[in-house]
Amino acid sequence: MSGGESKMKILILFVLTTATWAIATSACDAGPCTRDITRMQAQIDAGIEANASTQQFALESDAAKMHRQPTPESLAGAEGKQGDAAKLDQALAALDRAREADRAGRSKACRQALADTRRLLGR
Repeated sequence: MSGGESKMKILILFVLTTATWAIATSACDAGPCTRDITRMQAQIDAGIEANASTQQFALESDAAKMHRQPTPESLAGAEGKQGDAAKLDQALAALDRAREADRAGRSKACRQALADTRRLLGR
């Protein structure tokens, strides 16, 4: 494994850990399905990590050199819009819909968005 790949994997793990921590600390603002959203995010994070570990990394873009933190969405998108990466992007979008419904207290819409996320993940 080259130094660049090692740094990218460390960066991915850092981002995933930070995202998981942010979600866990926001539990005090819990809506009707916050716990399910947190579990689903962990599954998506694991899928992104698994997908990233099997892909070749492209050269760093100019935007990547601007010292901005990547998001799980940008990491998944950077891996290409094929197969698992595209499904992970769609699952992240469905999970975002679940979060919006959860914050609004719309339990039925939240459960539907979580069901869409599960379907996209093949669960």
